[in-house]
Amino acid sequence: MDKQLIQFLDKKVKEYNRPSFIKADPVCIPHLFSKKQDIEIAGFFAAMFAWGNRTTIINKSRELMNLMDNAPHDFILNHSTKDLKNILHFKHRTFNTTDLLYFIQFFKYHFSNHATFETAFTKWSHTSIETALTGFHHYFFSLEDAPLRTKKHVSSPEKKSTCKRLNMYLRWMVRKDKNGVDFGIWKKINPSDLIIPIDVHVARVARHFKLLQRKQTDWQAALELTETLKQLDPADPVKYDFALFALGVIERF
Repeated sequence: MDKQLIQFLDKKVKEYNRPSFIKADPVCIPHLFSKKQDIEIAGFFAAMFAWGNRTTIINKSRELMNLMDNAPHDFILNHSTKDLKNILHFKHRTFNTTDLLYFIQFFKYHFSNHATFETAFTKWSHTSIETALTGFHHYFFSLEDAPLRTKKHVSSPEKKSTCKRLNMYLRWMVRKDKNGVDFGIWKKINPSDLIIPIDVHVARVARHFKLLQRKQTDWQAALELTETLKQLDPADPVKYDFALFALGVIERF
């Protein structure tokens, strides 16, 4: 691979993988908290809301955290019927009351039996992120009254989706370095196994630099791009999300 390209991408990673990046990115929402379970829950909501305008995503995520008294884990486990009624007006784009109530129901089910959300992914397989994401999707919608409409908000490789938001969430939880953006609070998933969060912007930049050949932007494209990025850094390929995302969305490359 062209050395100048590698140097350019590494430069962009260093430019954006720093604390100053946090404020204008949805990752700022889990950074509001220090308790592990609060980080996990806040991060998941912020990641699932992450499509469209970033300012709106951040504002709506903050609004939901405020409705949960800025203690999402405690709210999940101990909310009353009155507490739920107080959040029924919440909506973000196509994410509505039905979706929110199911998310809360599932989180309560999970955290009543587990100390961390990591097990929702790792309990299925240690062989691949694809298997983990597929297992997670089945688990997330395993409760008896899971609404069909809510499934559109949580993607799965089985549907050929890029799973961009889930892969971004995993990056936040799993990656760990000294720069302070990603949390690295999950230890059972190896950063080298993560899949690059890819959307139309990242795909456009990747194709421009010939890092991605596949024309469709789907799960196979995410796998292909990740394999290419492993040539640059086998131990931490998704760090290049900082470069590709920034070039595509912030710099509008």
